[in-house]
Formats: sequence, C-alpha cells, structure tokens
Amino acid sequence: MDSFNLLLMVVGLTLIFEFSNGWHDAANSIATVVSTRVLTPFRAVAWAAFWNFVAAFVFGTAVAKTIGKGMVHIEMVDEKVLLAGLLGAITWNLITLVLGLPTSSSHALMGGYGGAAVAKSGFSALILSGWTKPVLFIFLAPVIGLFVGAAVTIVTSWIVRKQRPRRVDKWFRRLQLLSAAGYSLGHGTNDAQKGMGIITTALVAGGALSTYAVPYWVILCCHLAMAGGTMAGGWRIIKTMGQRITKLTPFGGFAAESAGALTLIGTAHFGIPVSTTHTITGAIVGVGATRRLSAVRWGVTRRIVIAWVLTIPAAAVVGAAVFHGIQLWLK
Repeated sequence: MDSFNLLLMVVGLTLIFEFSNGWHDAANSIATVVSTRVLTPFRAVAWAAFWNFVAAFVFGTAVAKTIGKGMVHIEMVDEKVLLAGLLGAITWNLITLVLGLPTSSSHALMGGYGGAAVAKSGFSALILSGWTKPVLFIFLAPVIGLFVGAAVTIVTSWIVRKQRPRRVDKWFRRLQLLSAAGYSLGHGTNDAQKGMGIITTALVAGGALSTYAVPYWVILCCHLAMAGGTMAGGWRIIKTMGQRITKLTPFGGFAAESAGALTLIGTAHFGIPVSTTHTITGAIVGVGATRRLSAVRWGVTRRIVIAWVLTIPAAAVVGAAVFHGIQLWLK
C-alpha cells in the first residue's frame, strides 16, 4: 500500500475516532442536564453538538500542537504508526463503551499513539518531557474539577441563600442551559484538537505539509465529526455519569458544568490535553461532597478511577500490537 493511501486511511480513521470521541464523551456534555430533566436526551445532545462545533471558531490549536509534535518525535513516525495508534484508541473506546465506563478518549489516543511509536522506534521516539503534563493531569484534572465544583456550589449557595427553593430551581433550570453550552465549548475545543494533531502530523510525515500548522479544513472536519458523534450519544455512560455518582438538582448541575467549563477552557488555553471525562467527574463529585461525603457513591467513583489509570498503558499495548499486525499485513 503506497504512502498516499495510508495517509487517506489515517485522515479517515481520525475522523472516525473523533466521531467515536463525541459518541463516547456525549455523556460528559449532557449527563447533568439530562439527569436533572432540564432537557430531554435528544434536545440535550443537539445542544451539546451545536456548541461542540461552535468551538471551532472560538479557540486556537495549542492542544493540537502538543499532541502532534510535543509528545512523539515526528521524524521517527510514519502513517503506519498513526494508523496503529488510532486503531488502538478506538478499540479501547469500544471496550469501555460496552462496559459503561466513562474513561478518557484523549488518553486512549495518547496511549495508542505512544505505544505504536515505541513499537516502531523504541522509547527514544517519545519526548518524555511532553508526557509530564498530560500524565500529571490524569490526577490533577479531576481534583481541580472537584475543588472548582465545590467552590462554585458554595458561592452560588451563598448568593441564593435567602431565596425560596422553588424559585432557585426555576432560575437554575435556565442557567443550566448556559453552563451546558460552556462545558460543550470546552469539550469541543479540547477533544477535537487531539484529532487535529494526529491529522496534521500525518500530513507532515507524508510530505503534504512542510511545516507543522493545522489547516483550516482539518479544524472544521474534526469539529463536525465530534458534533456528529455527540448527536449519536452514549446512553449507558450517561446513566453512570448523571445518576450513579451522585444525584443532581439543576442547581448542582449548573455548578458541575460551570466548573468543568472553567477547567477545560483554562487548560486548552495553555495547550494541556486533559480528559473531559476526568474533569466533569471530579466536578460532579465536588458538588455532591458539599452536601455530605455520603452523597457521593464512592464505590462507583473508585471503579471509574481504576479505569482511568489503566487507559494509557492498556491503549499503548493495543496500539503496539496493532502496529505489529499492520507490519505483517503490509509485508
């Protein structure tokens, strides 16, 4: 198979990955707004998909640059590495989707890509310093989300402390539409950029681009694919995120989504590829914990955290195995 056909396969598979990312992570964008019954599931996914796409026109490509040229040496990879990395990430996404686990598509992509690169060129292919922040934020993103979620809950509770509960509920049902939009903007800009990074790397490795700069058509295609995946939804994961961790009211949903949006937009600005799943889970836990620690179902949360920690190494193993499989197939 020639280089051009491999390049087309990488671009096509990246867009499929972005679609699966939107599908897999739809729960992160709409779990709270569905579980509080502010919107029906269909209206919620349409709302989230719209703001996923709008993010293409609002933010830059700092995260795409981190993924594309900040974690693996471009000169040491080729289209086969990228193809194997994508297949490894998609495989892990499908496994966790079947199990109903809200793991990170972003970390699956990083793990699959890194594992395939190591399979081709050894550990020297990795830019170790580039992995520090993404790995560190496996733990920091949910903690930041937790504390910001708790802080937003405390501040807004103080603001509405003298209002009647029914009136507060009515206000926050409306405000939750804004917080869900903000979260979907953060989700769109953070996760769509990861696919942009892979496609741009493939274009550079294949000689279609002389320098690393994300083309505008790549930005649009990745956001469209993610928005389409969000419209498809991931209902089993929505149930885990929206109902099993803690019970949410519109007030709590607003706090969780606002905390998630602030965290995601902030990290995207600094080019840190964090997990939207980790962030919103931490925010939901933070909101629940402000009522009382027993309001959080820690058994479910523990199961989710274990899946988080396993994602990068598991996807790396799958990515490496797929790379060797592609090598044998092409021979």
